[in-house]
Amino acid sequence: MALNDRIGWKAAWRINKFKDPDGVIAELLRGGAKISDIVKQFPEAFLGEERFMGNVALNEGLQLLIDIITGVDTSSNKWDSSNAHVGVGDGTTSEDASQTGLQGTNKAFVGMDTGYPSRTGQTVEFRGTFDGNTANFDWQEFTVVNGSDDSATCLNRKVADKGTKASGETWTLSLKITFS
Repeated sequence: MALNDRIGWKAAWRINKFKDPDGVIAELLRGGAKISDIVKQFPEAFLGEERFMGNVALNEGLQLLIDIITGVDTSSNKWDSSNAHVGVGDGTTSEDASQTGLQGTNKAFVGMDTGYPSRTGQTVEFRGTFDGNTANFDWQEFTVVNGSDDSATCLNRKVADKGTKASGETWTLSLKITFS
């Protein structure tokens, strides 16, 4: 009889980029609009999509997940629609499970778009929208936290150069984690 004693964690990130000097697209996305609908409605504003894989689950995030599952911790913020935020920064230090936040100088966090996080089967998706005035710097690192900045518990961290967000652009960051 074979036993499988592993839990899989597969992370898939997506950034959708739009020209949005008046903030209309940001407002629609924050309201839960589908990316595909926004691309159809505003094709001239669509600047592209970036997809990338992987991340490091951080010890502090895994420990809190265990505490929430077991009931050891019933008072900490969860990664729910009220508390979860996606964060970006300009740090390039390699990921390490012992880290407790983004490593760069410039950092920005936004709450969940309406309807997020969402779960389908064994996949959870976190999605937040950065409007034309937010996170206008090099996007080098990414995380999901259970609060409004990286003093909260960070679930994970990914380092990847995804370009420089300019004023007047709206970028949406999505992370899907599939557990198996």
